[in-house]
Amino acid sequence: MENIHLLVPAAGVLALIYAFAKATWVKKQPVGTKEMADIAALIQEGAMAFIRTEYRVLSGFVAIVAVLLFLANKGNGNGEMIAMAFVVGAIASGLAGYAGMKVATDANVRTTNAAKDGLPNALNVAFSGGAVMGMSVVGLALLGLGLLFAFFTNHFSGADGLTLALNTLTGFSMGASSIALFARVGGGIFTKAADMGADLVGKVEAGLPEDDPRNPAVIADNVGDNVGDVAGMGADLFESYVGAIIGAMVLALSFKGAGGADIDVMPMVLLPMLIAAAGIVASIIGTFAVKVKEGGNPQHALDMGAFGSAGVMVIATFAIANKIWPGEVFIGELGVDAIDVGIATVIGLGVGVLVGIITAYYCSMDKKPVNSIVEQSKTGEATNIVAGIGLGMESTAAPIILIAAGVIGASHFAGLYGVAIAALGMLSTTGIQLAVDAYGPIADNAGGIAEMSHQPAEVRERTDLLDAVGNTTAAIGKGFAIASAAMTALALFAAFRVQSGIDGIELTKPLVMSGLFIGGMLPFLFSSMAMKAVGGAAMEMIEEVRRQFRDIPGLLEGKADPDAARCVQISTDAAIKKMIVPGMMAVVTPVVVGFGFGPEALGGVLAGVTISGVTMAIFMSNAGGAWDNAKKSFEGGGYTMEDGSVHEKGSPAHDASVVGDTVGDPFKDTAGPALNILVKLMCVVSLVIAPMLANL
Repeated sequence: MENIHLLVPAAGVLALIYAFAKATWVKKQPVGTKEMADIAALIQEGAMAFIRTEYRVLSGFVAIVAVLLFLANKGNGNGEMIAMAFVVGAIASGLAGYAGMKVATDANVRTTNAAKDGLPNALNVAFSGGAVMGMSVVGLALLGLGLLFAFFTNHFSGADGLTLALNTLTGFSMGASSIALFARVGGGIFTKAADMGADLVGKVEAGLPEDDPRNPAVIADNVGDNVGDVAGMGADLFESYVGAIIGAMVLALSFKGAGGADIDVMPMVLLPMLIAAAGIVASIIGTFAVKVKEGGNPQHALDMGAFGSAGVMVIATFAIANKIWPGEVFIGELGVDAIDVGIATVIGLGVGVLVGIITAYYCSMDKKPVNSIVEQSKTGEATNIVAGIGLGMESTAAPIILIAAGVIGASHFAGLYGVAIAALGMLSTTGIQLAVDAYGPIADNAGGIAEMSHQPAEVRERTDLLDAVGNTTAAIGKGFAIASAAMTALALFAAFRVQSGIDGIELTKPLVMSGLFIGGMLPFLFSSMAMKAVGGAAMEMIEEVRRQFRDIPGLLEGKADPDAARCVQISTDAAIKKMIVPGMMAVVTPVVVGFGFGPEALGGVLAGVTISGVTMAIFMSNAGGAWDNAKKSFEGGGYTMEDGSVHEKGSPAHDASVVGDTVGDPFKDTAGPALNILVKLMCVVSLVIAPMLANL
């Protein structure tokens, strides 16, 4: 038991070995024809050029914040350590995104080629590429956390050594969160500017099919799928994963023995990391269940892997808790034993699965919500948009009720520590959840490459099937990310309260109420910045695509090549310029409010931003996902309305759905997902400065 904490970095190494093995296998698969390889090379070059440019800009931000953290904490004796933890967290998050996106852009063309041999081969390649992203995220997170925890607990001694070590470890979470927000916002601006240009000019105005090689914005659109939905989602779940673990570890400091006696809290501190380590093993086991037969449904295969991993985790959690938990301990008056902790974890897993199922219902083709938008598309763009907004608002109810029930249930068994453990329960199988999610953009790219390289119809049919499933998995992934963000934020919020030394937050105090209002406003301001950035970049993209159609002789006839590089550059420039201000707002606001008005006012801000941000994120993500699949409902063999009329691709109803989907794009892929990180980053920054606020 003495060296049990070493299992944590060991599990991280296991995940990275598995990711490397999968990456090597993907790289060995054939790429197909030279035309396919050339198109894939353009996508990969654009994606990697963007991420290198983004990381160059962010390296300056990381350096400045690291210096500020060092200076602010110098008097506490851990200035250089917390700065180091911040830098390591930022590097680990960035490295996971880079590795995942590199392999995703290797896997896309190989998925296209594998589709020539059948659906099972195509799914295997696409999912293997996604698994690299998933395992890279959890591997680097646990390797970094495990090694830093071992180093800090050895470095800081004395009665307050463990507390100081955990305070310092919060820097790792802040580094991960900072990179995540910029990656999400930057990637979201990039992908949606390209997507809107490709759809509104190429599809609506010029009447070109999806992913037509004559469309100059198509390559940028496929690049955007990777920078937004692979690197962006990876960074998002990386910081949720790390935040949930650290939040639970900090809250473990509150445990006491019978009668309030001091006890050794190390087992409770270690438990979150050990659960996460077991989650890596469960995720690896789950990947072997992802198999499909020709003519089968890839969704069932992916569900089998994800739910199978969750089942393994239920057993593992109870076993680990029973092994290391020291009998009954107390949080306040509440007695907590190993069974209580196991139940809280299972509650988190259950809420995560149920929110995913609800999200799938609201966003899936052939289900009532999406069909209602399809029906209202026949009367034009306005009714399509109104239907999508109404559906998105409605879709917030069930997930919020589930999250609230999860919070109450988990806290009933294990207090606020139980809420943090429930959040970790949701995220314990992040390895396979992210693999399923990252599979989506790989399949989407594979379909684009099939279209642009003029592959046989059966190849495109197979990649379209994978892509359709990918849209649903992406919607589920976003719902899951939002639910986990809500629980993680609450855990971090509770940890902030403990570390800042405040007993509670009294809502009737003017400063606290003012903080609630300001916090509630911030997601709207943040979303406005993100949406306006997409709109501005999309306008420039639309003008560029129109210019190329007008000025390049023979382009629309297929006799000349478009200037795809110019479209990639437009998206890159817009993303890099426009991501800075929203990202800085999330970092600066807690510092200004905390030091200017005190920890209680900051608590009000955190409560406001959490409630408003989570609700808006669900609304935006589900509305956007539903609009997307409403559009796709027309693009198979047409859609038969309730009145018996058939509306095919290219009909006025389809054109209306394309406009609705274009409105939904920045909802579901830019502002919505980034709100998760806004909430968590503000909570993490508050947690980092909490010890300083306690000493004011």
